[in-house]
Amino acid sequence: MAHVPQRFFDALAVRTWCGLSLSALGRAREEIDAINVYPVADGDTGTNLYLTVESAAAAVEAVFAGHELDAGPPGAGTSAARADGPSPVEAGGPSLAEAVGAMAHGALIGARGNSGTILAQLLRGMAQVLTERSDSAHTDGAGLRLALRNAAESARQAVAHPVEGTVLTVASAAADAGEAAEGDCAEVARAAYEGARTALAATPGQLSVLERAGVVDAGGHGLVTVLGALVETFTGRTPGPSAPVTVHARVEPHPEGGPDAGAGLTPGDGPHAHPAPAGECGPVNGDHDDPAFEVIYLLEADDAAVARLRQRLDALGDSLVVVGGDGLWNVHVHVDDAGAAVEAGVEAGRPYRIRITHFGHADARAAGAERTPREPRRRAVVAVVPGEGLAGLYAEAGATAVLARPGEPPASGELVQAVRRAHAREVVLLPNDAELRHTAAAAAEQARTEGVRVALIPTRSAVQGIAALAVHEPGRRFDEDVVAMTSAAGATRYAEVVVAEHQSWTTAGICQAGDVLGLIDGDVAVIGADVTEVAATVLDRMLSAGGELVTLVLGDEAPGTVTEHLEARVREAYLAVDTVVHRGGRQGALLLVGVE
Repeated sequence: MAHVPQRFFDALAVRTWCGLSLSALGRAREEIDAINVYPVADGDTGTNLYLTVESAAAAVEAVFAGHELDAGPPGAGTSAARADGPSPVEAGGPSLAEAVGAMAHGALIGARGNSGTILAQLLRGMAQVLTERSDSAHTDGAGLRLALRNAAESARQAVAHPVEGTVLTVASAAADAGEAAEGDCAEVARAAYEGARTALAATPGQLSVLERAGVVDAGGHGLVTVLGALVETFTGRTPGPSAPVTVHARVEPHPEGGPDAGAGLTPGDGPHAHPAPAGECGPVNGDHDDPAFEVIYLLEADDAAVARLRQRLDALGDSLVVVGGDGLWNVHVHVDDAGAAVEAGVEAGRPYRIRITHFGHADARAAGAERTPREPRRRAVVAVVPGEGLAGLYAEAGATAVLARPGEPPASGELVQAVRRAHAREVVLLPNDAELRHTAAAAAEQARTEGVRVALIPTRSAVQGIAALAVHEPGRRFDEDVVAMTSAAGATRYAEVVVAEHQSWTTAGICQAGDVLGLIDGDVAVIGADVTEVAATVLDRMLSAGGELVTLVLGDEAPGTVTEHLEARVREAYLAVDTVVHRGGRQGALLLVGVE
């Protein structure tokens, strides 16, 4: 849909830019995904950029909606603003500072992957400059030049080990070209776009892995797409193509006989595939194999704690990007020990919206190979888990884990995004909570409309999910695998030990706030005052019906001796029963128990 070109960079221009960027990335998403091979060919850079901008655009729309409610009846405010008329702030709409602040915050909390995280920092860098000029309702070409420069510099500072030939190079080139331009916002935006486009075309000459694959950088391609939308914001016209996606005509057949494709690279949606050449600053430590997990979370922490966190995560893995400020940060890293990365966040502050993705052996360990873009895996498991420890356990078993904190259950959209991250033709979905069954069903239905075959196993506890994952066999037929996993989950009785938050009637009688409750298969079976005694009673009742394996998942707030006591009890009273213990982290329940 055509729009009125904007003369200045004001709140309405921010809104227009977000909308045009989202549309442009929607059109380019599959192409960008297809050329994503650096640092790993996980094929989701375009999707990550789209989701990041989608969050930014939604935040901007919310700011406009709030002002429109305050402004009264339709017909006044921002909807009536013209390119040569009053700015939105003069017409009762949001100020430039409010709009760019919302854009940056929305991108920060919605950033996906390394590419999305870097884009969020680019937008934050622009917002920092434009917010400082908040005494004006808009900025001109000079202000846009400063914003582009600060964006490029702040993004580079956010990356632990910058690499040339990536989106960082493209952003710097855009800022350089914008600084050399004279004139209004349209001229600066056009120059920045052309500078970025030229830099993108040169990326294969800067990164050997790009040259071998015969493609340009995927993250840089995404940034050029966003800058093209900025040009359209000020001119009303879509600029030319960003750059050739492939740089030479070498295409190799997919190893499974799939469609031929030219591989492509991004600065940040997977582990580094090849060490950087000597003298080049690369995102890897250079002395270990490529990490197997991508860990992302939002973090509430102060600057000093984040500085310490950067050092610790840099030692744990690579592709480290930490963006944000003012107490809220988005952390992205690739590691072998996903649990350690999350624990580092817990020590630094309050991590949430934790996402752990397992890249898979073929993706994470194929260093030195010349690879085509990753085709979807045959099958994957997506599971909701209640604590950081279990998130790491599930991820190590190959599942894509979605962390659900007490009082913060994931929405269906988060589960859909997890299915997309899993990048598989077939997905087994484990909600691991009876109350999430309908949410998971909605997510499964949405994923099916996108061509993914999804089976929902109605697991009601994470211990049932563990049992299902233990018999998962990607090599067998999908239906057979689903049946086996469903049977294993159904054969697992589950229990949890929790602390009552308030007085309540239960199936075991009246409990008071602070009482220790033992729930078996979702119903309160035991009320007591001592965690260990309640847990022992629960375990005895469950094993009275038989069992071969006991799984104990200990929460952070439970006494450390409870599992030792229960293990000893099983050894003494149930000789044929084995016990497995896991640490669940901050999982809400003091203890989860599974009996198979």
